[in-house]
Amino acid sequence: MDIRGLFESDVPREDLPWYVAPLPAPLENLGLNLAWLVVAVNLGGTAFGFYYYSLQFLETPVEMWPFVPDSPMATLLIALALAAWKLGRTQEWLVALAFFGNVILGGWTVYVHLAFWDSFGYLHPLMRQFLIWSHAAMVVQAFLLHRIADFSPAAVGVATLWYTVDTVVDYFVPVRGDLHHTTLPIVRGEEMYLGATALGVATTGAVVLLVVAIYLAMLTHVEKRRAGRLERPG
Repeated sequence: MDIRGLFESDVPREDLPWYVAPLPAPLENLGLNLAWLVVAVNLGGTAFGFYYYSLQFLETPVEMWPFVPDSPMATLLIALALAAWKLGRTQEWLVALAFFGNVILGGWTVYVHLAFWDSFGYLHPLMRQFLIWSHAAMVVQAFLLHRIADFSPAAVGVATLWYTVDTVVDYFVPVRGDLHHTTLPIVRGEEMYLGATALGVATTGAVVLLVVAIYLAMLTHVEKRRAGRLERPG
């Protein structure tokens, strides 16, 4: 097998600006060529994630369970998006959901571990490193997706709607039971930075990353149209 061939691909790659396509082309090509391996790794991460959230499931009303396993749902979405693409059945809405989920939840976990660094001392150092780097990898893999979909406004709208509702239920309006964000390592009301509480710090990260995901997704669509791949409306 020609190893060099793994870093080449026939999948079109537009000349997009770095801020929507930050990965080097060879790395993107490698990810696409190993798509089934990426799918398998994400399914493994999904299974681990559901186990990781098992105690939180027990404390949450059943009807609110879809709002609990945020990161595992994001890895499941990207596994499904890549599998659908490999099977020739790409779904724009699924790709958009996967992009949003991996940017928001992958980035949020890294952010929270850094912001609450001292409070995560109860975790084994290896587990902590695993959580940080595996979630950073979620953000990285999200930037493969511009190669397989166009981030249509309708698809971005679906993802925006879901993750806006998810953010509201997680941090602002619990609907049933308590707020449904991932359990924090300290009491929510404890003051941290500039008078902000722990909940405020966590919420800030989630809201900012939601805005970033919306902006990047729409900007990707605009830049792909500018690059000439998308047809302009007549």
